[in-house]
Amino acid sequence: MTTVLQWTAYALLGYLVVLNTGYIALGILTYQTVLRYHRRMGAYVSETALGADALPPITLIAPAHNEEATCVSSVRAFLSTEYPSFEILVVNDGSTDNTLDRLQEAFDLQPTARPPTSSLPTESVRQVYQSQTHPNLWVLDKENGGKADALNAGINFCDSPLFCAVDADTLVEGNGLARMVRPFLEETATVAVGGIVRVANGCTIRAGRVQEVSMPTKWLPKLQVLEYLRAFYFGRVGWDALGAMLIISGAFGLFRRETAVRVGGYATDTVGEDMELVVRMHRRLREAGQDYRVRFVPDPVAWTKVPSTLQDLGRQRDRWQRGLADSMIRHQQMLLNPRYGTVGMLAYPFFYMLETFGPILELMGYITFVVALISGTLSGPFMLAFFLVAFMLGMALSLSAVTLEELTFRRYEKTADFAQLLFLPVVETFGYRQLNAWWRVRGLWSYFRGNKEWGAMERAGFDSPDD
Repeated sequence: MTTVLQWTAYALLGYLVVLNTGYIALGILTYQTVLRYHRRMGAYVSETALGADALPPITLIAPAHNEEATCVSSVRAFLSTEYPSFEILVVNDGSTDNTLDRLQEAFDLQPTARPPTSSLPTESVRQVYQSQTHPNLWVLDKENGGKADALNAGINFCDSPLFCAVDADTLVEGNGLARMVRPFLEETATVAVGGIVRVANGCTIRAGRVQEVSMPTKWLPKLQVLEYLRAFYFGRVGWDALGAMLIISGAFGLFRRETAVRVGGYATDTVGEDMELVVRMHRRLREAGQDYRVRFVPDPVAWTKVPSTLQDLGRQRDRWQRGLADSMIRHQQMLLNPRYGTVGMLAYPFFYMLETFGPILELMGYITFVVALISGTLSGPFMLAFFLVAFMLGMALSLSAVTLEELTFRRYEKTADFAQLLFLPVVETFGYRQLNAWWRVRGLWSYFRGNKEWGAMERAGFDSPDD
């Protein structure tokens, strides 16, 4: 038993070394990329860009299912977007609450005719409405088919060359679209662009706008602020620098409509439709020999309220892990396949081996560490090495993400908020990270059992506190 425990511990230590080495490499790329981007954007004047006639029209597609708490404030934020040519398509996906009634009352919706522009298969659209007070606001009322089905319905009624997929409970910053569209203007081969999503809990929000950025008051949302900073900075910025972006958040992503239709739109048989579409784009466009780009820009911001209870957060992470596993296994022919370039040889193996199945080893590592510590099975130097790699290195990466945020965009300007961000890596490392590993293992087990449920989430309005 002692030998088995020792070999298991050595294997898990090796896994953690590989994982954290990957994150360190991504972190180095991130620092170089973000600092260069920040200097470059210092000379970028959004008002000048907004006045350019060359900016392509964009349609914001927002699926809404039982979103009565946030739909009106979200639509108001969408309407105040600083972009010269855009329209909004809210897709009411068979809501059983007062989502449609609230939208009708707030924006004077009237039935109207609007022909579809594509024919992706979806549940039937019952009625199309147009706002009489805001002509660029449209609402599709359809039978319930799930988020991916609602997005496909929105794509079918989209008239613009680009569409932005956003969650109905998400607030987009005023000039976010103007900055998101830049990669499409710089490279015609760009087919998709992702942007940063940040935590709205604790922020002062009025009339659908974030007026003041502050840290949440509850511990669970606080920890997610740190988690989001690390995920978007050290994950997606690094992969973008390598030309191997595999994830664009479903809460905020800009796509070339023609390409999305050509690859078949969003898959309706997965809970990870956002990642699956991006992975499928890589696969289909590589197989067709098409020159393309999937990009990420670290500046444009969408704000979303994150779960503030363990139950809701656990369901969310369970669903995220199921979506990740489905995307990886569904397209696993890309794994270590040189035909798919950097994506197949680098990004896919990283996500497949370390992010999808890695949580199993991570959770086993924590258990092994505790058992070995109690039994005294492993040597002192090994225990020290494991502690440094598993805990201290992860803490250092989180602190690096906070430092990068402070050096560049600095959304959290209060000294007290910054102090919390510096302290949170300690809290996260002992307890929260292990809980997250458990949720992800549970999600993986749930995936192999065939669970495709979305999971109920309690919604809190943007104009109400989460505490």
